[in-house]
Amino acid sequence: MKYITIGGGLRASAIAQGCMRIASLDQPALSRHVHTALEAGVNFFDHADIYGGGECESAFGRLLAAEPGLRDKMLLQSKCGIRKGMYDFSKAHILESVDGILSRLGTDHLDLLLLHRPDALMEPEEVAEAFEALETSGKVLRFGVSNFNARQMELLGTSVKQKLMVNQLQFGLMCTGLIDHAIAANTEFPHAADRDGEVLDYCRLKGVTVQAWSPFQYGFFEGVFLDDPKFPELNQKLEELGEKYKASKQAMAAAWILRHPAKMQVICGTANAQRLADLCTACDVELSREDWYALYLAAGNRLP
Repeated sequence: MKYITIGGGLRASAIAQGCMRIASLDQPALSRHVHTALEAGVNFFDHADIYGGGECESAFGRLLAAEPGLRDKMLLQSKCGIRKGMYDFSKAHILESVDGILSRLGTDHLDLLLLHRPDALMEPEEVAEAFEALETSGKVLRFGVSNFNARQMELLGTSVKQKLMVNQLQFGLMCTGLIDHAIAANTEFPHAADRDGEVLDYCRLKGVTVQAWSPFQYGFFEGVFLDDPKFPELNQKLEELGEKYKASKQAMAAAWILRHPAKMQVICGTANAQRLADLCTACDVELSREDWYALYLAAGNRLP
């Protein structure tokens, strides 16, 4: 397992277990899954208060209660701010959300709390008050955001004194917007448009860890591109390079993300223990520059 450093001191596995789908597992299966992750070196588990309507956190909390000592072997992250039909970064909602998260998980603190999606009505001063209360009480040790652009992070930083350590963003071979506009700079290519405020470069400049969510999806939750006949060239190249590097196609797709010098963290949402173990082998692959670009092009992208 490769490890990255979040916020200058938090040692986290480069592959993180996303817990969006764990509500489908009974407790023995969830226990096997978590132990498989830990044995593979995965020490980071990503939650959100909306996953499974809270049931994903509750299931994880029941596991932690049943296996004392397990909590000390992992880093727990959760997200808040999404409500039905709206986003809410009010102080009251953030504080209430964290209390609910901690109760469901059965822990006294989160290692990281992220604001899930930008709230157009965000008042940085109010978020700052919430963060200060959570840090002072010890309920949250570190903070970050998800799906924020660079200016939104700057705006939040005008009031929040805590460093934003993470930005969780969609990125993968079939979702390359974080890098497209920079590659196509000074051209009239369609993907040269800056749609995110150059957030990847901003995060690198500020020492913010990018967490890549849904790394195997195409579109906005339209499906997985692996083995999808709609993407024959990409799957053929993944298979070809998989033979070269002795890794599965999904491990190669994750290795493509890990090869980027931003030192991203890949959020893996599988609820299959064997698939998770296989995915962790991506950390043993170091793609050459030529092969990294070959995959970028096979995904349907172009270079100027």
